[in-house]
Amino acid sequence: MTQLPVASPVPDSDPALPDTVHLPPLLGPLICDPGKIFDATAVRAEITALSQTCQAGELRSGVVKILRAANKAGRATIAEAFAEEPFAARALTRSYVYLTDGLVTAAHYTATSLLHPLSNPTQGERIALIAVGGYGRGEMAPHSDVDLLFLTPYKITAWAESAIESMLYILWDLRLKVGHSSRTIRDCIRLGGEDFTIRTAMLEQRFLVGDAGLAADLDRRLNAELFSKDARDFVEAKLAERDARHLKQGERYVVEPNVKEGKGGLRDLQSLYWIAKYLYQVQDVAELVPMGLFSPEELDSFAKAENFLWAVRAHLHLLTNRATEQLNFDLQVEVADRMGYEDRAGRRAVEVFMQEYFRHATKVGDVTRIFLTKLEATHQKSEPLLERIFRRRPRVKPGYAVIHNRLDVADPEAFCADKLNLLRIFEEALRTGMLIHPDAMRLVTASLHLVDDEMRNDKEARRIFLDLLLKHGNPERALRRMNELGVLSAFVPEFEPIVAMMQFNMYHSYTVDEHTIQVISNYAAIERGELEDELPLSSTVIRKGVNRKVLMVAMLLHDIGKGREQDHSILGAQIVRRVAPRLGLNKSECETVEWLVRYHLLMSDMAQKRDIADPRTVRGFAKAVKTIKRLDLLLLLTVCDIRGVGPDTWNNWKAALLRALYNQTREALENGMEALNRAHRGTEAKKALRAALPDWSKADLKVETGRHYDPYWQGLHVTAHIDFAEMLRELTDRDDPGKVIIRLHPDEDRDATRACFSMADHPGIFARIAGALALVGANVVDARSYTTKDGYVTDAFWIQDSEGHPYEAERLPRLREMIHKTLKGEVITGDALKSRDKIKKRERAFNVPTHITFDNDGSEIYTIIEVDTRDRPGLLYDLARTLAGANIYIANAVIATYGEQVVDAFYVKDMFGLKYYSEAKQKSLEAKLRSAIAEGAKRAGT
Repeated sequence: MTQLPVASPVPDSDPALPDTVHLPPLLGPLICDPGKIFDATAVRAEITALSQTCQAGELRSGVVKILRAANKAGRATIAEAFAEEPFAARALTRSYVYLTDGLVTAAHYTATSLLHPLSNPTQGERIALIAVGGYGRGEMAPHSDVDLLFLTPYKITAWAESAIESMLYILWDLRLKVGHSSRTIRDCIRLGGEDFTIRTAMLEQRFLVGDAGLAADLDRRLNAELFSKDARDFVEAKLAERDARHLKQGERYVVEPNVKEGKGGLRDLQSLYWIAKYLYQVQDVAELVPMGLFSPEELDSFAKAENFLWAVRAHLHLLTNRATEQLNFDLQVEVADRMGYEDRAGRRAVEVFMQEYFRHATKVGDVTRIFLTKLEATHQKSEPLLERIFRRRPRVKPGYAVIHNRLDVADPEAFCADKLNLLRIFEEALRTGMLIHPDAMRLVTASLHLVDDEMRNDKEARRIFLDLLLKHGNPERALRRMNELGVLSAFVPEFEPIVAMMQFNMYHSYTVDEHTIQVISNYAAIERGELEDELPLSSTVIRKGVNRKVLMVAMLLHDIGKGREQDHSILGAQIVRRVAPRLGLNKSECETVEWLVRYHLLMSDMAQKRDIADPRTVRGFAKAVKTIKRLDLLLLLTVCDIRGVGPDTWNNWKAALLRALYNQTREALENGMEALNRAHRGTEAKKALRAALPDWSKADLKVETGRHYDPYWQGLHVTAHIDFAEMLRELTDRDDPGKVIIRLHPDEDRDATRACFSMADHPGIFARIAGALALVGANVVDARSYTTKDGYVTDAFWIQDSEGHPYEAERLPRLREMIHKTLKGEVITGDALKSRDKIKKRERAFNVPTHITFDNDGSEIYTIIEVDTRDRPGLLYDLARTLAGANIYIANAVIATYGEQVVDAFYVKDMFGLKYYSEAKQKSLEAKLRSAIAEGAKRAGT
């Protein structure tokens, strides 16, 4: 981020004899020879020659043609050179500035010397053309705006108005995005005094061409009359803009960051530069080092982050051929490729690239925080509001000092003499509730070499570290700061590979390290009683008591194996064998942590991918867990893990599934596995139905309880049993074999709408319903299908809208009508879906391999066919139709969605009511399913 002092302009040569044309001074080295980017002399000669051979009316269009060719050639040259040096961002930004300078000055020459020449201009007929904003600073991306100030000495004259208009038309015809204003010096000072945005743009003004004396007057008066005032107000305004921007864009850890406006992005660095220039009149951030505001290392971090972010932004612009700032998933893959990143063991090139992106974004936050704290010290920035309110300073332990309400080190040399102080400072910060002073942060970062094996195995170091997790009620605060400063990965080196590691999928909203901290933050919030209403079961389990040390260490390490070729749960469990003893856990605690890390996905998978109404599901899970203590720990880890994936991942549906699995498993562990048998459940369910239908006769109740097979009674809640009982009675009372009865009810406990269907049974009905729901845009999260002994089908589907919520009540009548039309055949599902199941462009970058498994052990009476593949609209319909075509009966389908990935588990029997044991039949069916998936994917454009 460099801006050189304005140089004295070099007078143009005689326009009739364009021997050598001078552009504004170069701001630094370009990405290639300047003459290849824009040959100002040749362009001027071509324009001059044209002016001598054509009429004035044709000149402007002729000049546009010349400049358009020069612009196209210059951009192609820059892009070609950038492809060869994809990290040469500084040279690239200056090259686009140089090219733009050439186009703008050529337009100015055409307008003022050829289209509207003045042989004897008056004092008022002067114009100074000045670049402002990013263009004035000398930094441009391929599609940046061209911000211009037309400066006149007095009120604009007719000549100036005509010249400015002609110049703008030339630039607009070149398809440049021009932001412009025409002002006097007095206007600039008045408007800059009223609006900090205008003042910021003026701060970066750079003279291009025209009246140099007028430009110099502006520069002098701005410094004397505008930039010397309201320094504190300017700083506060820039910081308020930054906070509003961060609130809109989200944290720097979001997986599709905005390179320009997001937290840790270019605008943060630019804001820092604006403040520095306003307060200290610097022309380059490097000037802050001798002032003591930055260390050389921090300046290096600043420069590297700036260069990297500019390179990413430039590649984004070139890829999309427009001013794209959002680093979407599809663009991440292409930018990573352009910048030369390659796949590594267990990780895609895009993940390696994004990890580097997030590490630079973190550095931007670090240097910004350091700089702003220095401003507080000089009273150029207000202290945080809470710190101004609570003036009473906590008493700090010996060795620490309080500077501007932040915790600092009293004697750096004494601090470093005891390496354990690198951990103690975080403990003291938590104890006092104070922020750590940037000078202390610098000292900690510079002393990381002190963290060695001796310290890692020190008993007191273990105690301090575990106390940070367990004793102060907000461990996430200490962990996040330790992570940013490198202390966490120094003390636990196994953590270092997952720092800023991005998981390239739509499911995870955070980097792996931030996800880990979010998991621990969720647990701390439950302990503090903040989630009692939202998580009643977890809150109850915590109150009864769990081994907090085991659980917290398991949460810290649960994803530590990510990013390798091996399954991260297995590798993570192996890593635990080294780390947990080093943290001071005894043998029993180490074994429990290892088990939790190895099986931290087990409860989530069982709840979301399997039918927990099937006794064998719960029985198998109970056998794996073995004890209630482990069940309690695994529940808390699972809940916090899911909630830590992203802000919208947790919902009532997942809560209901986990709650049901926990309660059934606990009952089995306490009272024995026989409590799970089908007969017992069926008896209880029938008893509940009888109690819920007191107005029914005994005869009608006998018919209803006798017409269903055992799975029906254990797979549905009594509210669904009531619906189906009433629907079946209505069906049997009518002599209409084609009648379809639909009931739609919001199931608020599960964040879904329950759609119940009753009709005469016939092959393929499950697929038809799935297709109808796909056509209305419903997202199926669970489905159960049961046939009665007297020839009817009762299907229950739980559906959500495109936002993952239950359908609003006013939408249900139309939804019901559309489903009826589809089931009646008025709409051909397959044809209608062709135009509706397209994958969005930003989601096409995800490559999810298809895995299909057959499980004959997970259920007593069904084969479980699990299809793990790329999610898309209409997928469930395609799979169900394929199974129906193979004469397979679908008892129920459990759908688990993880961003772009979906796992559909079908509980099925063959046409004879038997499991699918034959390996040959399994292979044949798998081939058909893969074919259906491939055809659908092609249709969807994946």
